[in-house]
Amino acid sequence: MKAYRASILYFSGPGQAVLESDGLLVVGPDAAGRQVVQAVQAVGPYQQLAPRFAHVPTEHFPGRIIAPGFVDMHIHYPQIDVIGSPAEGLLPWLENYTFPHEKRFSAHDYSAQAAMFFIAELLRNGVTTALAFATSHPESVNALFAEAQKSNLRLITGKVLMDQNSPDGVRDETEQSLLDTEALIRRWHGVDRLGYAITPRFVPSCSAAQLRGAGELAAKYPDVWIQSHVAENKDEVAWVKGLYPEARSYLSVYEQFGLMRPRAIYAHCIHFDDEDRALMRSTGAAAAVSPTSNLFLGSGFFDYEGADRVGFGYGLASDVGGGTSFSPFHTMLAAYYVGREGQTKPGVSLSPQHLWWQHTGGAAQALGLGGVVGNLLPGCEADFVVLNPQATPLLARKTAQAASLDELLFSMIVLGDDRLVERVVIAAPASAA
Repeated sequence: MKAYRASILYFSGPGQAVLESDGLLVVGPDAAGRQVVQAVQAVGPYQQLAPRFAHVPTEHFPGRIIAPGFVDMHIHYPQIDVIGSPAEGLLPWLENYTFPHEKRFSAHDYSAQAAMFFIAELLRNGVTTALAFATSHPESVNALFAEAQKSNLRLITGKVLMDQNSPDGVRDETEQSLLDTEALIRRWHGVDRLGYAITPRFVPSCSAAQLRGAGELAAKYPDVWIQSHVAENKDEVAWVKGLYPEARSYLSVYEQFGLMRPRAIYAHCIHFDDEDRALMRSTGAAAAVSPTSNLFLGSGFFDYEGADRVGFGYGLASDVGGGTSFSPFHTMLAAYYVGREGQTKPGVSLSPQHLWWQHTGGAAQALGLGGVVGNLLPGCEADFVVLNPQATPLLARKTAQAASLDELLFSMIVLGDDRLVERVVIAAPASAA
């Protein structure tokens, strides 16, 4: 066991943050007996817990804040070199930058070096759980899983399915793509802290046969995840309408093929109506909200008011490389802009605590991992970040004046970046670290 003394941020409930100004976080062997994971044993005021854990070695971080590791619900690891590429919108961006670059991931060596950089960048920014797209090449999946396993990162990924409307080099073959997917599920899903996601890129890239096969695999392996894109861009929505003219909506196409259920994560979910929102709620699917990507590509705004009114799960995502930063602080700030400016009913003001929750415990809950990651309550896996609120002169000046928890959190959201993350601790015992 080990203890950490600092100011400690955690959530007592959805969007309800607690800050122990002088707290103690105690971690130790996971009660479920998993050898690769340590879990939170206790959290609370130092003066209250210190006598009980006097025998436990304690590391002190004066002036620092220990907070849950961030959860990124949607990110593309092959797009680390596509980030910041200019384009008129989503579809030209895919055609001119993304697809040409993803061809390189047929080579294991290229995939491996990209995976190494990607995992390091996640950790540098304080992200300890991620749901990531690979490419259509099994080599890309194997490389990313192998690299995540080395650091004991909780990572979910999968081979992209795209057997039509895709260029040579990234387009796969229907039957083989499904065989490859099942083989990868059997090899990686549930190994250490790794999970598999069945990954149709989006409806236009997948034939009906491929979507049907993906749905059959989802039924056969109910504990794996599903990830895809939906209703991101108006041109894309029109494209899907042309492909499936009888479908009620873009989202309903996924339902038609058995791809709507808990652990199904759909990125963007912008151009929705209330029937779509009700379908998300009734099936247990969740949205990965990607505000920096949506602003950068001019795709539109996620409707927080509609999501909360109808009631379905969502959390935040960087969506690199359409997204413009790995930093959860940049993503939370962009989500604040979207809440203020992009709603059906203008003026939604997302509270700092709710923004932070969306990128930690709320995102974990949307992934079906509530109480596992994204928080520091007893029983949670002990992934956390050590934040330095004096990381930059302006940040130090601003946080020193914070008169409430909301003011402190908002100062870090607005002014923070990777410099704020001083250290990342993964829930691994010393033998696995």
